[in-house]
Amino acid sequence: MRRRISLAAGAALTAALAATATTVTATATTTSAKTSKSAAPEPKGERTQHVEYFSGPGGHPRHTTVPASTTPPRTLRPSAAGDGAVTKVIGNGTVGSKVDVVFIGDGYTAAQQGDFHADVRAKWAKMSAVEPYASYKKLFNVWAVDAVSRQSGVSGDPGEGVVKDTALKSRFFCDGIERLLCVDTGRVESYAAKAPAADLVVVLSNSTKYGGAGYNDIVSQVGYDGIATASSDNDDSDQVAVHETGHSFGKLADEYQYDEYGTYSGPEPADANTSKLTAAELTAQKKKWYRWIGKTSPDGGKVGAFEGAGYYPKGLYRPTDDSIMRSLGREFNLPGREAMIAGFYRHAKVLTSSTGTSGKVGSRDKVTVRLPAATTTVRWYVDGHEVQAGRGRTSVTPRSLGVKPDGKTHTLTAKAVDRTDAVVDPELRKRLSGSLTWKVTG
Repeated sequence: MRRRISLAAGAALTAALAATATTVTATATTTSAKTSKSAAPEPKGERTQHVEYFSGPGGHPRHTTVPASTTPPRTLRPSAAGDGAVTKVIGNGTVGSKVDVVFIGDGYTAAQQGDFHADVRAKWAKMSAVEPYASYKKLFNVWAVDAVSRQSGVSGDPGEGVVKDTALKSRFFCDGIERLLCVDTGRVESYAAKAPAADLVVVLSNSTKYGGAGYNDIVSQVGYDGIATASSDNDDSDQVAVHETGHSFGKLADEYQYDEYGTYSGPEPADANTSKLTAAELTAQKKKWYRWIGKTSPDGGKVGAFEGAGYYPKGLYRPTDDSIMRSLGREFNLPGREAMIAGFYRHAKVLTSSTGTSGKVGSRDKVTVRLPAATTTVRWYVDGHEVQAGRGRTSVTPRSLGVKPDGKTHTLTAKAVDRTDAVVDPELRKRLSGSLTWKVTG
């Protein structure tokens, strides 16, 4: 990777929020003593953000709070030629039919936008190598939005006294926490709005220093699930972004605990990966991840119910000993993978095609469909009857399936089902299917 130039001095946190305060998740190295059992009462007229940070690539997270800016999102005028330009980095289908991931760079000058695009490809390659991303790469479109900064680098790199004039105001030492890499979320919103669609936003800050953050409860007018920040040229920062998508896409809870939290006494959590129930109780009551109990999980060991989750050392259980929702550098456990796939399919479709967008094709026209994963199968039907010769084919002509040029209008249908063994919930399986229909004439 290229070495980055990082000179100049740090400034106070300027993470601007959309109209409400958000929860922030992040990485950090610090000895901060701000972690507490619950958020302290906010001073009158002052809003705060909850922050999750990591001490290092394999560290367990901690929580703290930082002041939240009252600056609302606003439309930004281009700061230089090319500012706000949008590039399709990876295209697997039309907007709205795929998960659209938008990368925005910070700390890249006009002359460094080519470097930013290379960093996007490198970072996405590492993120998408983690399951279940690896099996579902074809479900994603990836976009790059150029944000031209006046200076190269990031505030707080290498030291707290360094300040850089950048488009998104990226900075380490957020609230004094070294590895917490914050951004101005109002500015992020303005740049994200330039992309055709955004389901997830990743800010790449031009730095080799380890760090990152995740804004997962943000209120976005654009409509994305969350913002993850990561240093562009650190080999471990992609794990931060993957963990954060566990919250945004998977709607998963954190699986670690703080000793000072004591015993949980609240209601059954809504999260798919935490429960008040033991393994025996989950099985008896057929709740949550009971279908996975006893199965060998990719993060190590077998699925069961391990006490210590949702920040509580007692009274709450997690599915496995140590998944990525507990420690960076790990894999999603089996229940977590299932939840991530459910999240992917909230945004994407099982079956897509760019053929015959009007819904009409000729008998000799080639009809092509796209499938999201190797576990997806497709079948073809003419006038409601399956043509077995078409099974598994992603490209056909109506004539090859027996449609004759008899002057009549016929119906051609493709039906796809994702039969992945990573999903065992029958209700979710119902969503892992789709169909497309064309009218065939001539």
